[in-house]
Amino acid sequence: MSIVTKTGDQGETSLMYGRRVPKNDPRVTAYGAVDELTAALGLARANSTDKFVAEQIHSVQKDLINVMGELSTLPDDRPRYVKDGFQIVDAKMVDRVHDVIVDLEKDKSLYPKDWVIPGSNPVAAGLDVARTVCRRAERHVAELKDPNSEILRYLNRLSDFCWILARFTEKPQ
Repeated sequence: MSIVTKTGDQGETSLMYGRRVPKNDPRVTAYGAVDELTAALGLARANSTDKFVAEQIHSVQKDLINVMGELSTLPDDRPRYVKDGFQIVDAKMVDRVHDVIVDLEKDKSLYPKDWVIPGSNPVAAGLDVARTVCRRAERHVAELKDPNSEILRYLNRLSDFCWILARFTEKPQ
């Protein structure tokens, strides 16, 4: 099977369960931004030599696969999505990311006195890029008529997670 399907040559793409929509559909824009976020996090993870940081990023990337799957499913197809064993984004996912933030925030030295200028190291820079892409993804999801509110909460928390994890990587070891 080839990656070249030619089914998108006319400006349409498929959602889960084969429904066709224009490539500029707000749903496609939303899950596309989450896909960019996943890639930005991958770049930060690939540059990390810290096991904790790499594991936290990888865990979030796995969550984002669920976010993209849910965003690429129309509300009418959601029961089928769940029946097929796919995970709906829920409060437990939000809480897990939140708990990492709370734990990292115990170290008050992670809060700089001035504005952060990204680029002190490749991992922090990648996480700062991921944070801004996450905010964009959140705005696109908020534009949807029917988003799962837990996706919005997850993305909101995730941008904070990226910020604090970036500061953690900047801390002298």
